[in-house]
Amino acid sequence: MPISAPQRGLTLLAALAFAYPIRSADTNPPLDGYSASASQTEREWEQKFRAIPSSERQQEYMRRLTARPHHVGSPYDKDNAEWLLKQFQAWGFDAHIEPFDVLFPTPKERRLEMTAPVKYRAQLEEPPLAIDPTSGQTHEQLPTYNAYGADGDVTGPLVYANYGMPDDYEELERLGVSVKGAIVITRYGHGWRGVKVKLAAEHGALGCLIYSDPGDDGYSRGETYPQGPFRPSQGVQRGSVMDTDYPGDPLTPGKPSIPGTPRLALKDSTTIQKIPVLPISYGDAQPLLAEIRGRVAPRGWRGSLPLTYRIGPGPAIVHMKVLSNWDQSRIYDVIARLDGGDMRDEWVIRGNHHDAWVNGAEDPISGQVALLEEARAFGELKKQGWTPRRTLIYCAWDGEEPGLLGSTEWVEAHEQELKDHAVAYFNSDTNGRGFLGVDASHVLEKFINGVARDIHDPETDLTLWKRLQGSTIAEAHTPEEKNEARQRADLRVGALGDGSDYAPFMHHIGIPSADIGFGGETEGGIYHSIYDDFYWYTHYGDPGFVYCRLLSQTMGTLVMRMADAELLPFDFTDFTDTIRTYISNLQKLVKNQQDLTRERNREVEEGTYKAVDDPTKPLKPPPVRTVPPFFNFAPLENALEVLDRSADAYAAQIARLRNASAWPEDTALDRVNHLLMQSSLALTDPEGLPGRPWFKNQIYAPGAYTGYEAKPLPGVLEAMDRKDWDLAQSQIPRAAAALTREAGVIDQATAALSHAAGQP
Repeated sequence: MPISAPQRGLTLLAALAFAYPIRSADTNPPLDGYSASASQTEREWEQKFRAIPSSERQQEYMRRLTARPHHVGSPYDKDNAEWLLKQFQAWGFDAHIEPFDVLFPTPKERRLEMTAPVKYRAQLEEPPLAIDPTSGQTHEQLPTYNAYGADGDVTGPLVYANYGMPDDYEELERLGVSVKGAIVITRYGHGWRGVKVKLAAEHGALGCLIYSDPGDDGYSRGETYPQGPFRPSQGVQRGSVMDTDYPGDPLTPGKPSIPGTPRLALKDSTTIQKIPVLPISYGDAQPLLAEIRGRVAPRGWRGSLPLTYRIGPGPAIVHMKVLSNWDQSRIYDVIARLDGGDMRDEWVIRGNHHDAWVNGAEDPISGQVALLEEARAFGELKKQGWTPRRTLIYCAWDGEEPGLLGSTEWVEAHEQELKDHAVAYFNSDTNGRGFLGVDASHVLEKFINGVARDIHDPETDLTLWKRLQGSTIAEAHTPEEKNEARQRADLRVGALGDGSDYAPFMHHIGIPSADIGFGGETEGGIYHSIYDDFYWYTHYGDPGFVYCRLLSQTMGTLVMRMADAELLPFDFTDFTDTIRTYISNLQKLVKNQQDLTRERNREVEEGTYKAVDDPTKPLKPPPVRTVPPFFNFAPLENALEVLDRSADAYAAQIARLRNASAWPEDTALDRVNHLLMQSSLALTDPEGLPGRPWFKNQIYAPGAYTGYEAKPLPGVLEAMDRKDWDLAQSQIPRAAAALTREAGVIDQATAALSHAAGQP
């Protein structure tokens, strides 16, 4: 679409956004965590805040920050950090750059060629487009590659493995196809890229190729760039494949990468993959896939290229060579502080990364420009007489793309301070047009729902909450899910997995966190390519920066409301309800696995698979498996009962406080707030998860073999995925103990709140 059209509508949209009045305090109940009088004051300041962010300023920020490639180690990455520092300082923040030195490999040699049955040399590059000015900055761009894959020079037959996930390897086993000694080609999607490489290596592959199939990310979804937003034939998704058992610097696992920290030898790092890997375009993948023979791929494995998808192995033989410069680079976290008032020792932290694989307009600068306008708005409010009760810490992280480097190293460097002072962490990353998206700690669920009810979508005049409710109902798969979205007081938020800078806060030390952005109406396929730039974003992302401004208004309101609350607005009833669903789902999963395993074993024994097999294309029957045992869920059920009582008692005390004639003094609430800050930390265990000691949260974690996707009750679920039933049973009491610890802290907070309110 032409850029002039959305720009013409910008003035009207901005006027509409200013026009939504905050209802007066006497028509609204007090905000959670606020007395009636404080609520009225807070709403007035929030209304002033939301009038300040400017779409025009955000567009200029993006133009400046995306003007050149700014990957880790590039000159413009450092230049951007210094520019960001100056902005924060100009807005009244006490800001500094905190550097860390990290391992960041870059390509030295990349070669991919098919040597038989025909010869083909892969391009391994993205062509510049005349219409897109920054796509031609070739000498500054990182080539197409996957960071932290092994060096290697290998040749082998090609095997197509669909998405390269665990179920796909089970299917290959049935098909009688081994990847041992072969090079695996998988398509992007349905799991994180690092898992694809890890699984290929575990099954004996010599190397791994990952391509973007047009069925998932290209012309089958719409017009390709620059005629439309989708990935063109030579577009390539760069990305890290670091094994994320230890996010952060691979040479200082679990420790901050500051001078004096002992570093591992490169050969001793456990997070670098064991085989070489290359990302390729579907333009380069098509000639390779066309020469694979063997079985026709199962229906669900077939993409949208104009060829018959086959599995192999061979006769396509490919040679790949990957060598990297294994250098250390300096990263630059920009940390800006706005001191609070009487609760200045409590910190509300807000972050978004500033590094990119290339120019990175959508990822991450669309979120960074929102963060900047929030910070500027808070600086303006400060001049008008507002001071946050709690200290605000605004962070522009570096090194997120290679593996959450900047945020992880900073958290590891300040771990005890954060445990003592951090209230919550609010993260954003990419942002576009559409619906509010939230993954978060569930103690924040009610709080976030409250803010979503107070802010309007500028294009529909519906509240964010109402619009999200409509989306939830429309996308629900069952009548029960639809009814819940209509009837439950709060819309559910998703669990946090991995993939952005909330991970060290949430999964390592347990600080309540939220990852928030808008999307669902922005479509495109330029992720981690040279085409994720200012030209693409201003045509297809959020052309008028309407939703960038909305993200500033939404996230800033969350930060402000949390910072100014007299009593931290954590809610444990939604949290308990979520835990109940997790336990119920876990029990259903065990029952389903038992039933499915028994049925499959029976069909194997009865010869059902042989009876329905095509004799000309025989399949191996699945192996007979051990039926999962009956688990003792009593520890979890008992812990849930205790947690339920504790959450209800705290909610009842909050209700009594709302109805009280007088609100406690801030000093009387200090003990309560301190306990509330400790409540989510109680969900962590110093020993961490089995095989993943860095991940200490016993309730939330990403899956080891899913990557980005969350695995609630991870110790139990991960062991079940590996069919390690004894380990799974051993993790149930650990998860139960975490919930019991949480309940104990809630009970203390209830007692302290009763005391603060002067109740017996």
